[in-house]
Amino acid sequence: MSHFEQFSPILLDSTISLSGSELPQELLLSSEGNVQTFYAPFDYINTKARITICGITPGHQQAVNALSEARKQLRAGTSVEEARRKAKETASFSGPMRNNLIAMLDYIGIAKLLDIDSCARLFDTHTHLVHYTSALRYPVFINGANYSGSPSMLNHSSMRQQVETHLAEEVEALGNNCLYVPLGPKVAEALEYLQRKDLIKPEQILAGLPHPSGANAERISYFLGNKSREQLSAKTNAGVLDAARTQLCSKVSNIAAQGWH
Repeated sequence: MSHFEQFSPILLDSTISLSGSELPQELLLSSEGNVQTFYAPFDYINTKARITICGITPGHQQAVNALSEARKQLRAGTSVEEARRKAKETASFSGPMRNNLIAMLDYIGIAKLLDIDSCARLFDTHTHLVHYTSALRYPVFINGANYSGSPSMLNHSSMRQQVETHLAEEVEALGNNCLYVPLGPKVAEALEYLQRKDLIKPEQILAGLPHPSGANAERISYFLGNKSREQLSAKTNAGVLDAARTQLCSKVSNIAAQGWH
């Protein structure tokens, strides 16, 4: 029985609120010290995807959105598979983060590689080409707050187990022609961990994009060539961004030259 089927009775139970400031204890998967992992319906894998956008872990709001959509779909009599898909799609990247991500993916040549006019299509007409996931599939909270990378997921047993089971399962299901865009260095570390286990090839991992968060506006602007080095504040390391931009553009160009499909 899948996690989704296991937790469906809870999703359907109208006495359990799915929209509170804390997720229901009935959805708790594990508790290890101050680290808690909850179930939310992020199980769906688009096995036909050619590119995977990988965040760190679903946050509280994403979890609430996915849970609420799953409840809505199940009450409408939708199949388990369709409910899982809809729940995950509803909670995917949105707002400024989505626009920043599209701009950077287009800049490094992903749209051309996928033979689409823009990576904006990955969110409307060409969703079949993309898989959205997280290094930690299920929401993780530290002292009740969204997990943001500390402590290291690979040094913490319950989090490392998610990487070794759920993320590894997705990588295996997606095959070795799928590309991965990790959002941030902590996510890149998780993918490189699976690379060392020979589950993924180094050329599949497109690491180095600035995180698309709105809080990262200056780095994104410089990466895209919209802000000069002279205009940067002291907190932005131009050298690191220059190296990442060069490496990513070169990597995508090499993939295209090898006739990737």
